[in-house]
Amino acid sequence: MKVLIVDDSRYMRKVVQSYFTEMKLNCIYTEASNGQEALELLKAGPVDLVMLDWNMPRMSGIDFLKEVRSMEQYKKLPVIMVTSESAKLNVIEAFKNGVTAYLVKPIDGKAFREKISNIVNR
Repeated sequence: MKVLIVDDSRYMRKVVQSYFTEMKLNCIYTEASNGQEALELLKAGPVDLVMLDWNMPRMSGIDFLKEVRSMEQYKKLPVIMVTSESAKLNVIEAFKNGVTAYLVKPIDGKAFREKISNIVNR
């Protein structure tokens, strides 16, 4: 499984990777520090899952999500928002724009495993 991890914090990208490692999933990771960089990586090659932060420079996670969902080839691409944005309005906005799942930082390991398992077992 090829996972694109999009977060402006290198530390958080490594934390997300560590959760996958704990699940013993065989993944190839690609990293981006903002939505614009993530779009370029997405267009460069196939990705099976996107782990996406909300607050980033150049292009926010929600803007990336809107852009991705506007492209036919990415309408079904699983995108999990991993963010400190826990306000109900933000969660609603993310789901209205097609996010697959939503995790709030700090990441709860059980919730992470559950969300990933639901996607892997589809």
